[in-house]
Amino acid sequence: QRKLVESGGGLVQPGGSLRLSCAASGSVFGIRTMGWYRQAPGNQRDLVATMSSGGSTNYADSAKGRFTVSRDNAENTVYLQMNSLKPEDTAVYYCYADLAAYSDYRFLDYWGQGTQVTVSA
Repeated sequence: QRKLVESGGGLVQPGGSLRLSCAASGSVFGIRTMGWYRQAPGNQRDLVATMSSGGSTNYADSAKGRFTVSRDNAENTVYLQMNSLKPEDTAVYYCYADLAAYSDYRFLDYWGQGTQVTVSA
């Protein structure tokens, strides 16, 4: 069964850094866009950063200059390096992939289970 497995969340002080990782498991034919969204309590799920298979990136304004998204296409893995973290970055971070499996070659949206990031002194 295909799934996205996230790791790297936790508690960090303001100004600190965290690195999130997400790997797609199962028989993956291809991944077009892969990246990260986040959801704070009471809010909708919002874009943080994504990267296409060709390397094009898309960042939320709040992430520009502080966060960096990267991919290892050979390992079907996406990363999010978060620096200069602020309390308002506190949220559950979800991995996203537009992914096709060898079973049907259809590109579908997949989501990870979410990982908590808390920025607090």
